[in-house]
Amino acid sequence: MAENREEILANFQGITAIEDVAEAIYHLEEANWDLLTAINRVMPQDGNSSMPQISDTHDVEMIDDDISVITPKTHPPDRKDSNEASTSSPRNNSNELVELQVHCNNKMHEIKMSGAATVNDLKKRLESVCGVPVCRQQISGLGGSRATSTATLGSLGLPVNAVLRLKAADQLMADDEVAERLTATYTLHVQHEDKDYTLKYPGTKTVQEVKNDIYSLTDIPARHQAWTGWPTVSGLDETVLAMVGLDLPQHELTVRRAPTKQKEYKRIIVESSDSENSSVEEVEDTGEGFTAEDDMFVDLVRSERLQPLMSENVEDEALGCIEFAQRFRTRYGPNTPNFFEGTLQDAIKESCLKPAKERKLLGVYLHHEQSVLSNVFCAQLLGSDAVLQTLAANFIVYGWDLTHPNNNNMLLTSIATALGPVASMTIRSIPVERLPALVIIMRVRSNTEIYSVINGNVGVSELVGGLVEALERFAVQREEDAKMERERDARQRVKREQDEAYQMSLEADRAKEEIKKQQEFERNQELERAESERQMEEAKKEAMRASAESRVPAEPSPSASPSEISRIRVRLPPPHDNSLERRFHADDTLAALLDYLASKGYPQENYKVISSWPRRDLTTESQSSTLRALKLYPQETIMLEER
Repeated sequence: MAENREEILANFQGITAIEDVAEAIYHLEEANWDLLTAINRVMPQDGNSSMPQISDTHDVEMIDDDISVITPKTHPPDRKDSNEASTSSPRNNSNELVELQVHCNNKMHEIKMSGAATVNDLKKRLESVCGVPVCRQQISGLGGSRATSTATLGSLGLPVNAVLRLKAADQLMADDEVAERLTATYTLHVQHEDKDYTLKYPGTKTVQEVKNDIYSLTDIPARHQAWTGWPTVSGLDETVLAMVGLDLPQHELTVRRAPTKQKEYKRIIVESSDSENSSVEEVEDTGEGFTAEDDMFVDLVRSERLQPLMSENVEDEALGCIEFAQRFRTRYGPNTPNFFEGTLQDAIKESCLKPAKERKLLGVYLHHEQSVLSNVFCAQLLGSDAVLQTLAANFIVYGWDLTHPNNNNMLLTSIATALGPVASMTIRSIPVERLPALVIIMRVRSNTEIYSVINGNVGVSELVGGLVEALERFAVQREEDAKMERERDARQRVKREQDEAYQMSLEADRAKEEIKKQQEFERNQELERAESERQMEEAKKEAMRASAESRVPAEPSPSASPSEISRIRVRLPPPHDNSLERRFHADDTLAALLDYLASKGYPQENYKVISSWPRRDLTTESQSSTLRALKLYPQETIMLEER
């Protein structure tokens, strides 16, 4: 039932634009938490009166707690019926006429004033009509804390024929003291069973409005609440807190559910017409009938219960986040944060573990279905344009539902794994009555940690202020981290350039070494080739020399006739300074002489054989000519010249 009331409260505030939670709860309580009736009460539709549960032609006058009299409502002849004059929305034009029904001392007074008139003007008018001095007037139904002395009636958003209740304070106070009390903030410490609630209210709130708020927290309707601690004041429920006489700085209260009583309720209905005849009918209502009505209301609430934002036993964290984002958008509409669809570790990587200039804040939204603040926080605070723009530009938003214990434990495990046990303990220590909460996580000095926790009992301005404060701190830290990253990048760039230069030097040295080795190899190859060619050439020369030597005729014996011998002396070419000498037969051929010189290493292909006189190249002569014929007989000196 409490969850359904939260939904009704959020829808009612979204439709009627009433930001004051206490005022919204007051209207819903008056309409028995019927959304359509409460909307018609504040924003009457065309063709309907401002109070749809009461006949258009009757007013209600309270005689005592158990008897209500419905009396005929008369209209002045100079205006139309309220059915024709009512509009579909509250009056906002300050120039329109404001019509009020003021209940004072069991009498109803009809007041007409311009929308441009102030609350102070209304109080003066009430002083003249009802006889209650301005300084002692206690007015309920005028708009709560918005109804300051200088506020115009047209700016309060009053419905057509709004009903006000006027009571006189017990003691007369000075204007300064009244103003001081009305603007003061009163702290109420309310104890209910094993739970404690600390509530803060302005002095303009009535005791009845406080009781209605307690209904939202404890599920005890105001009519069933039994209180301990309220001061004894006549007409307590209609008295504003400033006039009750509360203890400062904090007032202690205790509330419990009153025991069920079998009480008869009697309602007297007076039917009247234009004639003088009228009839009175008494109807008795028993407590049993009322209990049955409550049971029917509970069944209706259960049938309209919203789907939770997350299944009871989520096994995969990423799928749970996707489900949370989809159901959150379905419940609260398109004006919602863009929740991250993935694990908490992935959200931290996406927001906190990027380079400083790309880094963002991480906002972890913790939801709880059993908290009375959840729907208001989601619909009004997270749906605010200022909050949405701030979150979209600077945050990665991760959402999770803590309602079910298994899901709660899964998130605490993820927090402990990603951020450590201290962060997990911080999340665990948030009480349910302070949920929902927005946990802001940022990267500080190479550590990812929780910066702040914004609880659900704040207003839009406080939420935006908390986000802006975190952004300012984050901007300073991000600039410091960016500076450190730039310096580190510069150092790494210098080191990288040095490493690249060193590697290039190594590569150059390696290339030079390879070139040197290649050149050495080629040189060795050339030397080997040259040596091989030389050896081949030497072998060839040796073969030619051996062949030539084999063809050289034998030298004449010493006993041979001198007339048959030719003595040849051969001068060797420079740098040799010696000579060769050999004896040949005079009839030996020139070929024998050339073969002899070739056997000594002077082949005719490389050397010329020159005779001294007359000078001639013997290699050009016929090799078959004898030494005698060539006049190399009996002796001759020849020279060798390189070709």
